[in-house]
Amino acid sequence: MEEIQKFAIDRSRYDDHTEIKNEFEAPEGLTGELIRHISKEKNEPDWMLAKRLKGYEWFKKTPMPKWGPDLGKLDLNKIKYYVKPGTEEATKWEDVPEEIRRVAEKIGVPEAEKNALGGAGFQFDSTMAYHSLKKEWEDQGVVFENMDTAIHEYPELVKKYFMTSCIPVTDHKFIMLHAAVWSGGTFIYIPPNVKVRIPLQAYFRMNAMKGGQFEHTLIIADKGSEVNYIEGCSAPQFEAKALHAGCVELHVLEGARIRYSSVENWSKNTYNLNTKRAVVDKDGTVEWINGNLGSGCTMLYPCSILKGERAKSDSIGIAFAAKDQNQDTGSKVIHAAPNTSSTIRAKSISKDGGVSTYRGLVRVNKNAVKTKCRVECDALLIDGDSVSNTFPTMKIDTNKIDIAHEASVGKIGDEEIFYLMSRGLSEEQAMQMVVSGFIEPIVKALPLEYAVELNKLIELEMEGTVG
Repeated sequence: MEEIQKFAIDRSRYDDHTEIKNEFEAPEGLTGELIRHISKEKNEPDWMLAKRLKGYEWFKKTPMPKWGPDLGKLDLNKIKYYVKPGTEEATKWEDVPEEIRRVAEKIGVPEAEKNALGGAGFQFDSTMAYHSLKKEWEDQGVVFENMDTAIHEYPELVKKYFMTSCIPVTDHKFIMLHAAVWSGGTFIYIPPNVKVRIPLQAYFRMNAMKGGQFEHTLIIADKGSEVNYIEGCSAPQFEAKALHAGCVELHVLEGARIRYSSVENWSKNTYNLNTKRAVVDKDGTVEWINGNLGSGCTMLYPCSILKGERAKSDSIGIAFAAKDQNQDTGSKVIHAAPNTSSTIRAKSISKDGGVSTYRGLVRVNKNAVKTKCRVECDALLIDGDSVSNTFPTMKIDTNKIDIAHEASVGKIGDEEIFYLMSRGLSEEQAMQMVVSGFIEPIVKALPLEYAVELNKLIELEMEGTVG
């Protein structure tokens, strides 16, 4: 526990501006030539280049979203879409260049954490610097690879699942952009009936000024298998705007289970416009656990498509919006088969004028009889200047269902603070205790290292020292 806490206290570790020598740093803006350069650099097959160019063509003719947070200050012509550090991917930690290893360890990828995992990866800007899987899982046929590597080593699986039925290239403007310039990320395949209960982890660091990060996560859990995957994200604070537009595709085959956990702690100059979606087959289960804080603007709504009978989705998330932050988050569930079930628990905290919004969708198709769904949205306002919004949408095409939605907004009151202070706590300690109790369900669902991390990050947000 002490080893974990060493890496969970100092916020300055996220703001490490260590200069890394880059082998290639794209000029600002997006062009067809850059897309071809990325594809050639990675020696990709023709079908992937065609997918990239299709995304680019759709991106150019698709307008910016008119709903949600204002994206007017995000100038896409000033983003650097590809930054490649001058290093090759290593499978031994000691082989990672010292300056990158130093940043990685400072932001929370220490030896103690890696040793408790089934496998770990670390991406720096546009490329993966480190990737490793323990032999016991390799021997069972588990694949845990850099997405760039997977294209060459597992071409049939990648071509079948990469941006096809789950998240197509034409889904929305920032997926079109992602398709054009994606780089790095994680590819996982779990063979039938193999259960990887020790977490696999990847950490993504966006380090370049005006940078863009577009990692792609593709996880396939074959029949009867299980996997627990964790992602962490961070970036240092700059004045110039930065963009994160990653993509997560989960394929949960019959009777399989995927637990996906992430703590996204970008900096205030970052627009976090991420897309996450799962397709769940018969008797499959997907679990989403999300913590979102740090970024100036977030738009993120993990989605589950329950396409098989008795498929299940559980989603739990926390968003923290402080001064000059707009956290627009939520969940989506599409019930497309009978006897499917889902739960959504969303919590948000707003402080110093921050804006938090729950934006959700529950869709029940005509044939999805005996569907069960429960949605709970809880918001906590720290002061009178902050804002909480709730925009739930439900589209129900059958009557044979059981659906409930609850929403509550609360403010930390003087009476609660006075009571706790009368028990010997300072005002700051009393405030933190209330917040800790509020976020407890999310923290309990995370692995220990990330639970400590999220708790400490929110403490620092409450103190006004983050970002």
